[in-house]
Amino acid sequence: MSDDDCDQPLPKLRMAEVDSPDELAARFERERRATLTQREYQLEGSLQPFRVGSVPYLNAVPLTRGLEDEIQFLPPAELARRLQSKELDAALVSITEVLMNDGYDVLDGIAVAGLGEIKSVFLAHKAPLEQIERIWLDPDSLTSVNLLKVLLAEKGLKPVFEVLEDHGLAPQKDAVLLIGNPAIEFLRAGHSHIIWDLGAAWLEMTELPFVYAVWAMRRGVHTPELRRQLRSARDFGLDTLDHIIRSRTEYDLDFRKDYLGWHIHYHLGTDEKRGVARFAELLAKHLGVTIYPAKFVQ
Repeated sequence: MSDDDCDQPLPKLRMAEVDSPDELAARFERERRATLTQREYQLEGSLQPFRVGSVPYLNAVPLTRGLEDEIQFLPPAELARRLQSKELDAALVSITEVLMNDGYDVLDGIAVAGLGEIKSVFLAHKAPLEQIERIWLDPDSLTSVNLLKVLLAEKGLKPVFEVLEDHGLAPQKDAVLLIGNPAIEFLRAGHSHIIWDLGAAWLEMTELPFVYAVWAMRRGVHTPELRRQLRSARDFGLDTLDHIIRSRTEYDLDFRKDYLGWHIHYHLGTDEKRGVARFAELLAKHLGVTIYPAKFVQ
């Protein structure tokens, strides 16, 4: 290097322009959407060749995020029937279906559960509980029916039970058990019935969460890949829960925030398993049925 070169002034450093807060937020949002789109793309077609079913209720939406086109959406009782008849390989079914039928494994870590008031499983009644002689039962969920029977039996109550053939008749009944979206619609309609929330009643009695539904898989059929994909869908659903709450059209935004963000949770941990075990004990005690311990798989 010559002396003349050394005498040349150094070029001025040019600092990169700083993005404004709005520009930074926009870039973050673009990157976030790209990541979510990629995750959704990876879930497409991922369940093949397995046949999987879920309930068509708002509370299950976060568990099937990205898998909607591959899932058979059916009422709980029909899911249970198809699982038993081997028309499905896995399904989001009532916990009672697992406890009363051997041959299923439960995907560990995932559930539709609640700690206290649940808003979508309740007995609507006009007379005090002790005076109820007949209760009409929503036919769609065996777990809710059995939970009601257990709660009443613990109080020494054994009314007559009848099947509710049409949800539209519920307001006419003096005592009716409702679940899922029909229960929410009944609640929001403002009928004169007293609402006995079964989730709140269970917590008061046991101090434990209640598990309403789990991923049940026919033993010997499911694979690690199927379990991985169901977990990925749950993770995707919970990571985008705000989007689900904003974009769904059921009811109103405030209700969806409260229901999905507070009353329902989607993990199956130690306390939830204690709740399942306690429910199994009470089923055997009051219904005299054979109970099969839940077998959890990773």
